[in-house]
Amino acid sequence: MNSIRARVLALLLAMLAFAAGVMGAVTYHNVLAETEALFDYQLRQMALSLRDQGEIAPDQAGALADRELDFVIQIWSADGQTIYASRPHDELPARAQLGFADVSAGKQTWRTFTALRGQRVIQVAQPRQIRQRLAAGAALRSVAPLVGIAPLIALLTWAAATRVLRPLRQVARSVRAREPHSLAPLPATGLPEELSPLVQALNGLLAQLAQAMDTQRAFVADAAHELRSPLQALKLQIRLLERAGDETARASGTELDLQAPAPVPLQGDAASLAVLVRNLVDNAVRHSPPGTRVAVSAALEDGAPQLVVDDAGPGIPVADRERVFDRFYRRDPGAGDGSGLGLAIVRTIATRHGAAVTLGDSPLGGLRATVRFPPV
Repeated sequence: MNSIRARVLALLLAMLAFAAGVMGAVTYHNVLAETEALFDYQLRQMALSLRDQGEIAPDQAGALADRELDFVIQIWSADGQTIYASRPHDELPARAQLGFADVSAGKQTWRTFTALRGQRVIQVAQPRQIRQRLAAGAALRSVAPLVGIAPLIALLTWAAATRVLRPLRQVARSVRAREPHSLAPLPATGLPEELSPLVQALNGLLAQLAQAMDTQRAFVADAAHELRSPLQALKLQIRLLERAGDETARASGTELDLQAPAPVPLQGDAASLAVLVRNLVDNAVRHSPPGTRVAVSAALEDGAPQLVVDDAGPGIPVADRERVFDRFYRRDPGAGDGSGLGLAIVRTIATRHGAAVTLGDSPLGGLRATVRFPPV
């Protein structure tokens, strides 16, 4: 049984059956006891009513002799002589014991009550079998409503179990209705306390998967960019060579000026720092007009390593200088072969090394990119 609802329902029904059985048994025995006490009360009242009478009138004697009456009345004198018997019987109790007693006579047992009045002994008796049959019938009638209502209680229990587990089914439907690529969190409001930790754990897992997929996409995009940049540079050079009419026109189109008067100490990942420098220089060269200069300088400024790349290109307006760091953002999508990842990669690598990247106006007339690392 793998269904939670079936397990809960089976457990509730088992508890219900157990409780109904205990209640039925207790009710049955209580009604038996109360019925027995009522029958004893009737015996006693009948005997005491005869004790207070002088004689039994003929019409009363005829009523007491009715065979439909379950009670048998006997009266003895003080010396044991039978004075009166309500009706003849083959197996009447032949002895008297004051108060209540169970007397065996023949093949049956009688429940008797005997009272003493002057010189007379009055006994009222009733067969035990009749008393037990009447008591059992009354007890069964008291238990019958419980048996009749049991199916209704079972139905209500099933409905309650279904209602209680409704939030779990709603979460399952929400998961099944999702698109395969959807990693949005599941609704976590209004959930029972027992279900909320599960949904929170699922949302945490979805968030981790989304972060992992974003990281994977960024890695693939960065790798594609790094693979494409050398190819694009080579294609550009080939185009320039094809358009050049002579050897003079084929010479270097952009001058690269490196200013590093002294070694600059810096701790970090050499491969990723090389990618950072290459992307900045590649952007500067790509946007610089032919015959201009790109200046690259590396030095310590107030004890902090600093890399500055200047170009003579069109530059970037102040309003767009923050947006160009967004992945795949290009100010002019139709111009050039860039993918909009170069500066995004630069900022990612700089952030990883605790550095800050800023863009400004270059003395060469274009853009100045400055990368300032933490002091060494």
